[in-house]
Amino acid sequence: MAEPALIQVLSDEELREIEEECSHLPDRKSAAIDAMMIVQRHRGWVSDESLAAIARLLGMSLESLDSIATFYNLIYRKPVGRHVVMVCDSVSCYVMGADGLRKKVEEHLGIELGETTPDDRFTLLPIVCLGACDRAPTMMIGDELIGDVRSDQLAEIFGRFE
Repeated sequence: MAEPALIQVLSDEELREIEEECSHLPDRKSAAIDAMMIVQRHRGWVSDESLAAIARLLGMSLESLDSIATFYNLIYRKPVGRHVVMVCDSVSCYVMGADGLRKKVEEHLGIELGETTPDDRFTLLPIVCLGACDRAPTMMIGDELIGDVRSDQLAEIFGRFE
């Protein structure tokens, strides 16, 4: 049973989903990434308070869980926009013009890496590789991978995301 402090921080639904995930694993700590992703799916990001509650629930130190959260680039530790935009900067994408594409995306959105548009619609984050080198340069908006991106397509691409 979750301790009372956890109940105040994590919702019943979050607790239920995390416990369900733990039931399939050899130990509770193995659910660390999944637990953070569950909270993020519900809240959009993982706050310090949520991270501490997850650590207690899984029997981990806050430092251990934070090191996982900061290593894993798909865990957002501060609020993000409705759509997270990542322009791949792997070697393949770089050779195919990713640096110029990133600059055009920054111009189009009016923000730089790590920033969110004033309307909270988009957050632009770096990513080392999206694993689609054959479609370079690539970017991802939310869960949608977009390959062979040209800067003249940006208005149409971003227009699809409300």
